[in-house]
Amino acid sequence: MALHLIKLCVGAESIADLTHWHRQQVAARLVGGLSPHPVCDTRQTPKRVAELMAGGSLFWVIRNLITVRQQIVSIETVTRGAETWCEIGLEARYVRTEATHRKPFQGWRYLPADAAPLDLIGEGGSAAKASGAAATPALTKALREAGVW
Repeated sequence: MALHLIKLCVGAESIADLTHWHRQQVAARLVGGLSPHPVCDTRQTPKRVAELMAGGSLFWVIRNLITVRQQIVSIETVTRGAETWCEIGLEARYVRTEATHRKPFQGWRYLPADAAPLDLIGEGGSAAKASGAAATPALTKALREAGVW
């Protein structure tokens, strides 16, 4: 079973913000002769790299909701000056997920496959859960805050 990561998408208000930022990042990476994959920089390198590389994804928390994930394609430790960083290479494809509330945290966390939100199928269709029709992130957040869902 694959292991995933979860990380806050600081500064983004929506998935569109994330994709815009990644497009700019990829353009700069191509000019620098680097891989054409968007990357997530982090201070700590995960210890469970083999499990993450066996089909793991990075789930993004945007405005306290997990709403999108990207497949992990590489994990590399890089040196910039005197500092060491981890670059998590991501597939340029964004997979919408069921909106799932997550409180703020620092850095990244491991996310077991059985705790990961399900992927959405197309617009409005939920993957395998019999929890009813998928809602927009705003509606999901409002329902959770009201204690209904």
